[in-house]
Amino acid sequence: MSDYILGRNPIMEALKSGRQVHRVLVAKGSGKGSVVEIISRARDARIPIQEVERNALDKMTGGQNHQGVVALVPAMEYVEVEDILESARKKGEPPFVLVLDEIEDPHNLGAILRTADAAGVHGVIIPKRRAVGLTGTVSKASAGAVEYVPVARVVNLVRTLETLKKEGLWVIGADIDGEVIWQSKGLSGSLACVIGGEGRGISRLIKEKCDYIVSIPMRGQVNSLNASVAAAVLCYEILRQKEKVNT
Repeated sequence: MSDYILGRNPIMEALKSGRQVHRVLVAKGSGKGSVVEIISRARDARIPIQEVERNALDKMTGGQNHQGVVALVPAMEYVEVEDILESARKKGEPPFVLVLDEIEDPHNLGAILRTADAAGVHGVIIPKRRAVGLTGTVSKASAGAVEYVPVARVVNLVRTLETLKKEGLWVIGADIDGEVIWQSKGLSGSLACVIGGEGRGISRLIKEKCDYIVSIPMRGQVNSLNASVAAAVLCYEILRQKEKVNT
């Protein structure tokens, strides 16, 4: 099964990471700027490069902003939850995992992966049903972070949270009814942080599995944040507390 990556930064990161690329398609007249480096890296890796009409790329990507270059790649591979935990163990760090409860917007998932990479998250867990997977749009929205953040796709999030608890992780949910995040303690250990889907937040069954709930103060008229923004705030408060403990 094959997929594609669109956009200059995501394709550059895919090439840097050593991900397998079948072919790079470049729109006629786009061979300048950062595309020159993409072409050079592809040639060094002996990846075929094909010049095509821009409207061919428009059609392939459904009119998305491909910036004149598309890479044909194998479908992104998911990892197992155990792989994420093992990665943390090898680094000698307490596991830090994001669990996404039915995130359906690919731009939200991409932005969350970008934050996860920046904040040192060991991996992200998503459900197989009612949630977006690792698509080309997600890759572009992540600015290439999808190449570096392991993603596990599971059948049942509730059972997965139970497994994480058995592995010693505390499960934190982000919800408007929780304790204000700045006042929460103990965000520096082994953690699985749950972010709810757009519009409805964390589902009841998932919330019941959380050890505690934290909230982000809202001072304006709007009572919630975009899922990716909430994830960023939560990740960086956890990172702040971790670094405070380690200093």
